[in-house]
Order: sequence, then structure tokens, then C-alpha cells
Amino acid sequence: MEAVLAYLRGAIERGEYAIGDKLPSEAELCRTLEVSRPVLREALRALQTMGLTVSRTGKGTFVVASTVEDPTFGDYAASDLLEVRRHVEIPVAGYAALRRTPENLDHLAHLLDRMERETDTTAWVAMDTLFHLAVAEAAQNPVFRRVIEEIRDALARQSAFLNELGGRREQSNREHRAIVEALIDGSENDAVEAMAHHLDRVETTLTDIVRSPRTDTPTDTGTENPTEGGPEA
Repeated sequence: MEAVLAYLRGAIERGEYAIGDKLPSEAELCRTLEVSRPVLREALRALQTMGLTVSRTGKGTFVVASTVEDPTFGDYAASDLLEVRRHVEIPVAGYAALRRTPENLDHLAHLLDRMERETDTTAWVAMDTLFHLAVAEAAQNPVFRRVIEEIRDALARQSAFLNELGGRREQSNREHRAIVEALIDGSENDAVEAMAHHLDRVETTLTDIVRSPRTDTPTDTGTENPTEGGPEA
């Protein structure tokens, strides 16, 4: 999927598909790139998240921008989502360290153990959002949980995006482990620092994906198939 996305993104950024142009049909792209439809659709969804295309039911996929600026996750732009997360989740982690119950810690430890064993991205992403909800619950303020619930879909979309394109899963597990350890220790300062570091890494990975040059063509990579050596079609 990453190779297909890189190829299509590069074609858009080079102007091979101009703003207003319709991309070839899924069937045609599958034949050209020699990939399965599920792989292609993942790449097309990523293009739309990046703000490069829009999908119009019954009409196809159209180019709406030539460069990536601010990806959108559900109803929220990435920059807006991260701004809110910093103002909410960092202090929430501090409150959680001071107010967590043994039940909160057991729940978080269980989630973390499952996440560290999980190899399926979709299942891991679902647990990722549960983890952040559990931290909010440990702060013992229902308003915090309600805020995280509101952005839950966006968090899941962002998590999937970062894991598929940025390989964040193992790093996120380590960052989550640091957060839980701070909560176990009851250290407000360590919890705040651990959550701040986690969100810093989220922002860095997102920025790297957005700024990464996507100019490769199949011949540029030395192969005739942009997915050769990549994910299984």
C-alpha cells in the first residue's frame, strides 16, 4: 500500500494528474499497478486523508490539491486535533497519576499487554483509542472522557494512518508503557512528560509523512511494479 500511495502521490505532485482531473478507475489502476483492490483502496483513502483527492459516489476519485498541507481525520484537521490533544491529554495524564484507582491500573496494564502482543493493525488501533479513553477515565473527571469520546473516531483514523505509513506501533507501545509506569508510580510530573513525549512523536511522524517527497515512479525505484518487494497484493 505504501508503494502504491507513493506512486500516486508522486504522480499528483508532479502534475501528471492536475487539480480537477479524475483518477483512472479502480479496475484500471489495479491492472496498471498489479495490485489487489483492497490494497488500492487503502492507498486511495490515504490520498483523501492527505487532502489530495476527494471521492464522489458514482463518479470516481478527483484531484483537489497538488501538495499535502494538513491531513484530515474524520471531521477534524490534524493540526486542530493535535492542538486539542496537547491541551487535554497532557494535563489529564497528570490528574490520572494522582487519582487513578487499582482498577484503573489493572485495566490499563491489561490493555497494554494486549497491545504489545497484537500484530493486526486494525485490532491494535481499536485498543489504542481504548487506551487513551482509559487514561481519561483514570483522571476521575467524566468531562475528560467525554472530550476523548468526541474525538475517538478521529484518533482511530490518525492512529491507523500513522501506523500504516509511519510504522508507529512498536514506538507507541513503548510510549504507552512509559505513561502507565508513571501512573503506577503516582508521579504527576512523569505522567505529564510521558504523554507530552508521546504527542511529540505523533506530531513528528505526521510531519515526516506529510513532508516526505513522493516522487518515485516504478522505473525510478528500479522495478517495473511499484509494489515489488512491498506489501503483499
